[in-house]
Amino acid sequence: MTTMDAIRSPDQVQAALRAQDYLADRGLATAVFLALSLGRPLLLEGEAGVGKTEVAKALAAMLDVELIRLQCYEGIDASQALYEWDYARQLLAIRAAPGEAAVADLFSPDFLVERPLLKALRAGDRAVLLIDEVDRADDEFEAFLLEVLSDFQVTVPELGTIQAERPPLVIVTSNRTRDLHDAVKRRCLYHWIDYPDLRHEVAIVTVRVPDVPAALATKVAGAVARLRSMDLVKRPGVAETIDWVRALAALGAGELDADAARDTLGVVVKDHDDLTVVTERVSEIVDG
Repeated sequence: MTTMDAIRSPDQVQAALRAQDYLADRGLATAVFLALSLGRPLLLEGEAGVGKTEVAKALAAMLDVELIRLQCYEGIDASQALYEWDYARQLLAIRAAPGEAAVADLFSPDFLVERPLLKALRAGDRAVLLIDEVDRADDEFEAFLLEVLSDFQVTVPELGTIQAERPPLVIVTSNRTRDLHDAVKRRCLYHWIDYPDLRHEVAIVTVRVPDVPAALATKVAGAVARLRSMDLVKRPGVAETIDWVRALAALGAGELDADAARDTLGVVVKDHDDLTVVTERVSEIVDG
């Protein structure tokens, strides 16, 4: 197990993530090291599928702590991210023991339902908090997050202030579907994760699918790189590259040719219009 205090250099971060089958480049390893050293949230931006969420998963495994994930979406509000009261249990408690004493106990910790942010504050450095796809949330929720991440504390009116003794490691991800406020960016360290180059992607595939022949991994990674250069609605990420290799292996295909590609395009191309375009050019994509 690697502890936060034991991390002494970006090289050590790189090696520890590699042990979790995550191949981080020097820039990402440095950003993670600084987030750990300075106790600052780390904002990771990049296209969908480049491995932003996997960073948080690998860090939680590396540090042997709990991964607490807050998945953002349009319309999410503070109660869904922070806490709410278990109204059904409160109502049952009133019915079972009516009286002033029972009412006074309704807002005790026993009836508090922790959502990811409160859970992470209570866990402190025993957790990695992943705030995933924050760009899907609205401006008001982003402002609320800024307040929480500034002090790592929240106030529950009925219980008082709850503060993390030692803050959790916070990873914030964004697919950049909209620009985030500068205030959030100032609060966080920042790193952009791009699609890996061919050599790096082949290395990732061979780590995640160790039985795959190097020639097949190289051929698939090259085909995916050509797909990304096309004007597609949804460009495939690294996860699709890995899935494509696994699909070919499951079918017993020893190589990626035009026929094998046509049979398995649905693994890597996830939009109907894209599928039509790619199918017409499949030989070009496979053979380069």
